[in-house]
Amino acid sequence: MLFKDRRQAGELLAQKLQIYRGRSPLILAVPRGGVVVAEPILDQLGGKLDLLITRKIGAPWQPELAIGAVAGDGLIMLNERLVEQMGVPKRYIDQAAAEEQREIRRRLERYRGKRPLPEVDGSLVILVDDGVATGFTLLAALKALRQQRPRELVLAVPVGPPDTFDRLHPEVDALFYLEAPPDFAAVGQFYANFDQVDDSTVISILSRAWAREEG
Repeated sequence: MLFKDRRQAGELLAQKLQIYRGRSPLILAVPRGGVVVAEPILDQLGGKLDLLITRKIGAPWQPELAIGAVAGDGLIMLNERLVEQMGVPKRYIDQAAAEEQREIRRRLERYRGKRPLPEVDGSLVILVDDGVATGFTLLAALKALRQQRPRELVLAVPVGPPDTFDRLHPEVDALFYLEAPPDFAAVGQFYANFDQVDDSTVISILSRAWAREEG
């Protein structure tokens, strides 16, 4: 399946998530693309919309190669096998994780201002992204969320490789996706329009959601 854009992918995902309609879900979107996917899910299910940001820890000599991920609460997930193979020193990991945590805080403040963080404890949480490849940053996000004791933890993404979904499934109470092609190469190949989402779009979607929530 080729999605027209992120919004269409969100509309299709929302159809699969109808069992959560009217149950006041806390929909946490991974910016930036995940926010666009999450908006039609919020429209159909109701509930609240907010953000969850994790950041990749890149290898020292290959920044695009993920050797781990860090969540906003400081939780660090490492690909221990890769770290050992590449001989990555602990000092580098600590420094990189601290830098990425600062970036998480910066982005949260840009997108959310001083708005209080949502209450995860006891909530039905649906984590949404526009797709998944290795799943390392989503794994860190799910583990960080699980530590906050949600009543139910659900992952909803339009597309990803089967082995990644197999790895993520044990971390959640329910997993929803639209496509899991064995020949998966990149998330963007499944979208006719996969243009980068800018910060103003994220802020606009959040502002609309919060105005409706408070109105």
